[in-house]
Amino acid sequence: MNRKDVDEFEKLSVQLQSIYDELSVLSKKSPNDAVNKFKLNFINKLLNNSNELLSQKYRPFEDFSEFDTDDIPQYSDVVLILSQYLQCFEKLRADNVKMHSVYWHWLVNVERDETGDELGKVYYIRTTCPKRLRE
Repeated sequence: MNRKDVDEFEKLSVQLQSIYDELSVLSKKSPNDAVNKFKLNFINKLLNNSNELLSQKYRPFEDFSEFDTDDIPQYSDVVLILSQYLQCFEKLRADNVKMHSVYWHWLVNVERDETGDELGKVYYIRTTCPKRLRE
């Protein structure tokens, strides 16, 4: 990962989490209600951007890229898919962070004239501990 990827990760993960939280509440009240097209367009845009960042290695489903706007999904369907994306984002984070000097940092590719470790990585961008950390 590079610094641009980390910035994109941070932006998308917060946006996905926010939409997931909002739709989870609506799904509990009315799980079979349909998502309106206005929301669905934003959700699809986030999913497409997420698919680019996650690449094939981390995407939750290789045959799913976005919701069909002609066959509007229910809240519960969207919540299910968003939860899978959020888990895959955490897997990507867990694979690309490391504790260094008491804090968690992203391992990013060396740029310009930086000195990296044996893998060409530097600890640069501070982050939070991965959820469900397995050590």
